[in-house]
Amino acid sequence: MTLAVSVPRGLARIDWRALLRPGTLIPILVILAALAWALAPGLFAPGSPTESSGVALQAPSAAHIFGTDATGRDLYTRVVHGASQSITAAVVAVAVGLIAGTAIGVTAGAVGGALEEILMRVVDVLLAIPALLLSLSVVILLGFGTTNAAIAVGVTSIAVFARLARSQVVSVRATEFVEAAYGSGGTFVGVLWRHILPNSLTPVIALAALQLGSAILQISTLGFLGYGAPPPTPEWGLLIAEGRSYVATAWWLTVLPGAVVALVVLATNRLSQAIGREDRA
Repeated sequence: MTLAVSVPRGLARIDWRALLRPGTLIPILVILAALAWALAPGLFAPGSPTESSGVALQAPSAAHIFGTDATGRDLYTRVVHGASQSITAAVVAVAVGLIAGTAIGVTAGAVGGALEEILMRVVDVLLAIPALLLSLSVVILLGFGTTNAAIAVGVTSIAVFARLARSQVVSVRATEFVEAAYGSGGTFVGVLWRHILPNSLTPVIALAALQLGSAILQISTLGFLGYGAPPPTPEWGLLIAEGRSYVATAWWLTVLPGAVVALVVLATNRLSQAIGREDRA
């Protein structure tokens, strides 16, 4: 006799249509716009982000909606082209943390025993180190640059993904439908792939959305401190750093790039909350 195995609805997939409510549609549109800037900046700002195009320190106007910087470069063009640096680096950072952290967490939660103890103690050590200090240490070891900054930020998120993935796997592994899957003749790998992982990774996906915003902030911070892309490369943190000397006379140099960063980060946080809420429903 074959035992039918059913997956509880409470642990099932995200209802993506439910995310298209007005409260989440606007953040999704903001994120899509930022991704479009990153993928095809020339479509939205065809000018050069490194060449002068007007009068220096010109306030926002119809000709330059974000104004110009100290060398006459169009700030809107630099912000749009900076998305390809900041967002691409943030995606790389999240991918590093997601892949490495999930692999560690799933292995620890699924195997258990001494291996779990060793892996989770390493995770505890990583969690004990402040994220900015760890990212600075890694980027100094690897060298300056956007790619190295992305890897450094990704390393700081490995422990967070590992702990969440491990807790979810342990929780799902103890459910009745997983025990039923083993009782019906399922192998360790088969049950892990077909039942445990699909019902464990939704919170991890929500965390990835949240970490995208955090990664943008951390990469912008490294760029602001001078550890990211070198001038005159347009990068959001570097743009804010370049404008800090002109706060009193040219507020738009820091306020407008900072507002773009804040808007994108808030949108990713809102999307993460929406995914987490759908998972709990």
